[in-house]
Amino acid sequence: MGRIKPFLVFGLAGIIALIATFVIYGSIKKSAKGGEQVVLETQPIAVAAVDLHWGAVIIKEMVKMEPFLKNTLPAGAITDLGSLLGRVAISPIKAKEPFLESHLAPQNIKTGGVAAVIPSKKRAVAVKVDKVIGVAGFVHPGHRVDVLVTMSKGKTDQPITKMVLENILVLAAGPEVQVGKGKEEKATPVDVITLEVTPEEAEKLALAATEGKLQLALRGFTDTEEVLTRGISIPALLASYSAIQPAPRNSGKAPKVILTRKPVQEKTPVHVVELIQGGKVSTLKFGERN
Repeated sequence: MGRIKPFLVFGLAGIIALIATFVIYGSIKKSAKGGEQVVLETQPIAVAAVDLHWGAVIIKEMVKMEPFLKNTLPAGAITDLGSLLGRVAISPIKAKEPFLESHLAPQNIKTGGVAAVIPSKKRAVAVKVDKVIGVAGFVHPGHRVDVLVTMSKGKTDQPITKMVLENILVLAAGPEVQVGKGKEEKATPVDVITLEVTPEEAEKLALAATEGKLQLALRGFTDTEEVLTRGISIPALLASYSAIQPAPRNSGKAPKVILTRKPVQEKTPVHVVELIQGGKVSTLKFGERN
């Protein structure tokens, strides 16, 4: 009897657990039947079928309609596919990202490219570059650059390099407006880069390109800090990593020369006296300085 008792205890516990399971299951099933079913309303909206870059004219193959919950629709979402076709994207749009009015140029603009993405009070100015100036071909649309100019001898009292524009958006590199779709960044040899500038910055850029030699400095995507520099001249450059301070910059004015005159000493009057001693005659001078 002592050996059978543990088996009776385990058997009784199993029966109790089974009864509890059936009771709970029946209660949940009854509650589900009596409860009201909640229906969530959806609304089809236009999303990007592929990655799009700014300046692209939207065609049917770039768009697909996806259902979104009505109470979570983003502001400005496009619900009519026909009204989207032919519009121009003014900002990059990733695949499966909804099209928003803030991503699109006004409806009257139907031509893509640089002109569609230039905001009001901005200008697009092209500058001629080579592999060195264009940062070895790694400057692409959407990047930001600083512009440096080197003024050679004859334009200034001595050669100098100065940063004249900062954090300037690149609109186009050569004939291309869009960056390649590959994940790896590739160098693209170009001879012209188009920059987005204000009218005042356009004047600086034009003068710098005419009177000096340009150099572009590529910025990181997160670096927007303004940097103030004094420029660099040859004496300051050669004094780099040296204890010798550079000579002060020549202002172009002739040095001031101060003339001094020695004071004129007044002469003391000299008196001459002849002295006769017997047959000897001598001359004596009084007042003469040695």
